[in-house]
Amino acid sequence: MGAEVIVCPTAVAPDDPRSYYSVARRLASEIPNSVYINQYDHPANTAAHVRTTGPEIWEGTDGKVTHFIAGAGTGGTISGTAKYLKSKNPNVQVIGVDPHGSVYWKYFHTREFDAEEIHPYITEGVGEDILAGNMDFDLVDDFVRVSDREAMIWTRRLCREEGMFVGGSCGMVMAGALQWLRDNRDTLSEDDVAVVLLPDGGFRYLGKIYNDAWMQDHGFLEESEPLTAAAVLDSVGPRGVPGERLVSVPADMTLADAIDLMTRHGISQVPVTENGDVVGSLVEQAILTRLISEPDARARLVGDVMGDPFPVVEASTPVRDLAAHMQGQCTAVLVRASDGELSILTRTDLISTLGA
Repeated sequence: MGAEVIVCPTAVAPDDPRSYYSVARRLASEIPNSVYINQYDHPANTAAHVRTTGPEIWEGTDGKVTHFIAGAGTGGTISGTAKYLKSKNPNVQVIGVDPHGSVYWKYFHTREFDAEEIHPYITEGVGEDILAGNMDFDLVDDFVRVSDREAMIWTRRLCREEGMFVGGSCGMVMAGALQWLRDNRDTLSEDDVAVVLLPDGGFRYLGKIYNDAWMQDHGFLEESEPLTAAAVLDSVGPRGVPGERLVSVPADMTLADAIDLMTRHGISQVPVTENGDVVGSLVEQAILTRLISEPDARARLVGDVMGDPFPVVEASTPVRDLAAHMQGQCTAVLVRASDGELSILTRTDLISTLGA
């Protein structure tokens, strides 16, 4: 999207000039008209959750919430939400969840900043190697911590068992919530209402948590035969038109007719063909964008409005390679069987299989 990305090392002290804290401050001082947001210390971070997240939880539970469980990074979410909820009911219990390698868990229990606690961890977006200004430990009633492996396993379980396509910090919080609730079951009643905050979506982790090879490389899954494109197609089963492996639309069809065909068969992306060759693609989101900007586009030919063709992969392609194809705007690949016939495998197919 045109942005310059500067990758900073994590295995350095916060005041090291190479740390992302120091680099951000330096860039803000060097780049004209720039703003250093400083989410660690800026009070607007906490205030935003006093004004929004806290009231949403209170109103959504009709004031019955008794426990609020969340991860903590900058501290704004857990502190701001806790501040509001405790203003409504001082008895609401707030439990923080921390990854191993972060300083928060030990600091909460001992009020000692122990640099020996700091070590690299995989779970993203939670924990710190500093004490962020927005992290108000006086508003938290307990802290638990969770390993990377627990976080990743629970992230996939949430997808598979609950249909919640979330990121690694969410798996961490859920693992921590269940751990705390089990350990404190004797203090709970059937009237208690525990709210667990899951703040992250799963799309940015297709090549990580939802990739078996990545999970195995990090020791989070046992080694197994690599899952292939053919296996994913088998797991999702037949769809579209009975007896046809692939539903496609010709380039000389009108967009209106193509939309009708896609709607009839419940298809959100479809390849475009011309003289038997795949020459392009139609994707639901792109069609919607086109119709909003150009209402008369329904009368145009598919060949005039189609997108790039979907990548073609062999049936034996491992899933770890499929994830690399389906980044950004690409929502599907075409899978070529040994007989040369093509089938479509969508991003949703991949997600549902990897979460299983």
